[in-house]
Amino acid sequence: MEKSQSDNRITIWNTTFVHAFVTNLVLHLAIYMMNTLSATYADYLGATSVIVGLISGMFAATALIFKMISAPAIDTFNRKHVLMGSIGILLLSYIGYTFSYNMPMLIISRLLTGVGMAFTSTCCLTVASDSLPVEKMASGIGYFTLGTALSQALAPYAGLRAVEKIGYNKTFAVLAVLMVFTIFYVSTMKIEFTKTKKFKITLSGIIAKQAVPGAVLLFFLNMTFSTVNSFLVLFAVSQGVEQSRIGIYFTVYAVTMLVSRPLIGTLADKIGTVRTIIPSMLAFAASFILISMADSLPAFLAAAFVSAFGYGGCFPTIQAVCMKSVPKERRGAASCTAYVGTDLSHLIGPVLAGAVVDYTGGYVAMWRVMLLPIGVAIVLSLVMRGVIEHAGEELKEEGR
Repeated sequence: MEKSQSDNRITIWNTTFVHAFVTNLVLHLAIYMMNTLSATYADYLGATSVIVGLISGMFAATALIFKMISAPAIDTFNRKHVLMGSIGILLLSYIGYTFSYNMPMLIISRLLTGVGMAFTSTCCLTVASDSLPVEKMASGIGYFTLGTALSQALAPYAGLRAVEKIGYNKTFAVLAVLMVFTIFYVSTMKIEFTKTKKFKITLSGIIAKQAVPGAVLLFFLNMTFSTVNSFLVLFAVSQGVEQSRIGIYFTVYAVTMLVSRPLIGTLADKIGTVRTIIPSMLAFAASFILISMADSLPAFLAAAFVSAFGYGGCFPTIQAVCMKSVPKERRGAASCTAYVGTDLSHLIGPVLAGAVVDYTGGYVAMWRVMLLPIGVAIVLSLVMRGVIEHAGEELKEEGR
């Protein structure tokens, strides 16, 4: 933690938070480009719909496995060094993509991406939450995830355009160079660190039980959302929309989140989490109905706008519940717990959706079947309302 952080705790935008924000933005710029391009590249190489979904979500398998190491590592070692090392792993994966001219190499590179993501996403969220006061956690995480929103606005469209201009493999090479610059930027971060415990892998070091309710909600919501990155471009093209133009969907979605995420985060701090996320989940469901009916670019863009107030709004709010439910020294585990939910859903969602496409012979049924996980999340939010609303209150009373 920064020495000057105590002077900055009343503001969200302290220097530690800014470093975490910028790093998170750049990393997700590369990650979302690959989430879009890995599916289209697999299709280009001749993969079936199930394999496309598998390739798209495969990074979640190694991300999930390496969470067993990342959470205790983040809570034990200097988080700056953990972050630099994990970006180095992402660098290796993008070098692998650059030379992936067949499915086996693409699969290996995708798995390696998951190893890096097991550390980077978790570590950035932990560093950011450490710099925030508990009473501003939801709004702070809402602002923090604007980096993700900005990357979503730029990445898919930029990736598809880059592929048009220079091809897949040269685009992957550009991402590798971007990782090199990111490592240098993180090296300038100043985090005060004193080692207080030995590195040990235990279940309690990986999973924070207080964060499990939020992780369960993220699992079901992201199971549905993961199908967008995997199949939206392919579906839009089948509906007559040019591949290069459908990237605007992600831009509209992300730009709208510049408003929706801070707004919903602030509302959650003021009126309560459950009252805020239930309407967001309903909007998320409505966006999938709109996608299933879309047959033109404006129709897809309308769905993007609605989805930004849906999944785009409730995701960081639920993340904030996970982070404020534990003391600072356990936030690596809390962040890991939250991302375990999303990693599992990334692994299951695209494969399940691809199977629905192959079984039914079309995408429309798939978009509507994937409404079911959202319904489960809504029911669970109501059942766990007390736990969600009072997360972290006992810690605040203890001054932790």
